[in-house]
Amino acid sequence: MAKIGYIGRDPGSSSVIVAKQFLTATGSVGLVTFNSGYTPGYLDVFLNGVKLQDAVDYSAGDGRVINFTTNASEGDVIEMVAYKALTLGSSNVGITSAGEIIASTGVQTLNFVGAGNTVEYNSSSKTVDISIAGGGGGGLGTAIKYSDEATSSPFSYIDRTSVVTENLLLDTTKAGESESIIVSVSPNIEVVTGAAVTVGAGKTMIIDVLQIGDL
Repeated sequence: MAKIGYIGRDPGSSSVIVAKQFLTATGSVGLVTFNSGYTPGYLDVFLNGVKLQDAVDYSAGDGRVINFTTNASEGDVIEMVAYKALTLGSSNVGITSAGEIIASTGVQTLNFVGAGNTVEYNSSSKTVDISIAGGGGGGLGTAIKYSDEATSSPFSYIDRTSVVTENLLLDTTKAGESESIIVSVSPNIEVVTGAAVTVGAGKTMIIDVLQIGDL
């Protein structure tokens, strides 16, 4: 037995909705009004099942009225199909950080930087949970927690490489007391062109090449 299937995108997943209107002519009809309205150029008109040609068989330019070049006759079935964009209205999608809304409109791109990031949709609460491993690729010492998600373990994610993109001064105000030692838990420190890392007087900088340190 042959199987009938569909190859391609699920029509129901589109952000476009379709509005249809049917009518049967009760006499000679030269124009009809599309109650749902239409966007010029996104309208199909059929007469007795035959698709009409825009600007030849009819004109439709004001978003409401359709004018036929040749009047439809009594008993003719007219079908109009308009394609409309689905809008969210007041149900804006917002972005929050620690409960504070940081963006609700105007955002065009949302980037997740670093490997191991996961995005999970919760169908019950209608929320999207984002997990960023390693502090999103730029943080050091993101703690690994036990299964209760509250207790921290003695382990951390530590990036293998850190990139210095602007001048960095490691002095007493930035790196502890005068007797302290500055330790980088990343075994590779890349300094971009134009930036500099300056170690203050009385300081010693050590690179943790074995990545055995913990924050």
